[in-house]
Amino acid sequence: MARVMEGIRPVMLRANICAAKSRLEVFLVRHFLFLIAAVVGLSPSLLAQWPPAPGHTTLEVWPHGAPGAAANPAPEGDTTTAKDHLVAGQSVVRIGNVSLPTLTLYTPRGKSTGAAVVVFPGGGYRILAIDLEGTEICDWLNSAGITCVLLKYRVPDTGPYPKSAAALQDAQRTLGIVRSHVAEWHIDPKRIGVLGFSAGAHLAAALSTHFDKRVYDPIDAADKISCRPDFAVIVYPGYLAIEEQNFAGNADIHPTEQTPPSFIVQAEDDPVHVENSTVYFLALKNAKVPAEMHLYAQGGHGYGLRRTELPVAGWPQLVETWLRTIQILPAAAH
Repeated sequence: MARVMEGIRPVMLRANICAAKSRLEVFLVRHFLFLIAAVVGLSPSLLAQWPPAPGHTTLEVWPHGAPGAAANPAPEGDTTTAKDHLVAGQSVVRIGNVSLPTLTLYTPRGKSTGAAVVVFPGGGYRILAIDLEGTEICDWLNSAGITCVLLKYRVPDTGPYPKSAAALQDAQRTLGIVRSHVAEWHIDPKRIGVLGFSAGAHLAAALSTHFDKRVYDPIDAADKISCRPDFAVIVYPGYLAIEEQNFAGNADIHPTEQTPPSFIVQAEDDPVHVENSTVYFLALKNAKVPAEMHLYAQGGHGYGLRRTELPVAGWPQLVETWLRTIQILPAAAH
């Protein structure tokens, strides 16, 4: 009997070990699947994506077609090729042939401050760097409690104003649309600003100085609402100083006392020329518009907010501080 029991014990031990192993595997599998489900379920809300993830509000800027729209436009799409340079080791999504402008709403994941920013990606009025200077910017703004509205404006050959009024038309109408949805989107109508890069920075400056009259025929109630930004962030701008005229200021971008407070940042080694910032800053100063400018020795052009070892990469934190000083964002907790 003792021998039988001694033979049974190892079998029972192996059975217990196998059962425990099986339970552990089930536990791990269940929790792994739960983790995957959680990540998949959260990913659309954690990151601003392009094309926008399901659930985001996307509106056509012109419900009945944009002014002067071509009859048979080329198909919209990503024009990036293997020859295009990387930014901070990452590729850039370059959207081209935009004939149907849209705005996409990205809301803060946590508590909203009530502030909102309409973002204008750059691209020389030829393409839109829709992730580098669009969705990635919305991620940052959302993390600061700011509602982001990403404008996919028309390109190519849609600016600078007045060479073409198309991009400015899209920007003016978008500000009106945003203000018409402030209750629904939980936005303070007096804290809606613009942020643009390169050509988009020029567009932000153009809107800051051309808001008193629409450059298109109004089509609905949104066009009767003010399209003046409450503040503007101008990042490595172009078209604000005329190189062929010894970098004289662009006469078509003329600040007045009604131009909103502006924040400007650029690098001295920018091939688009730092004079675009310095000339515009002086024009703002002469118009008695509150303005803050940050110039860096190095940085080049088209870096967005992707991190590098250069000090210019810290500009987003400077913007947040500035937004607190002009009372767009609440004061930082001490």
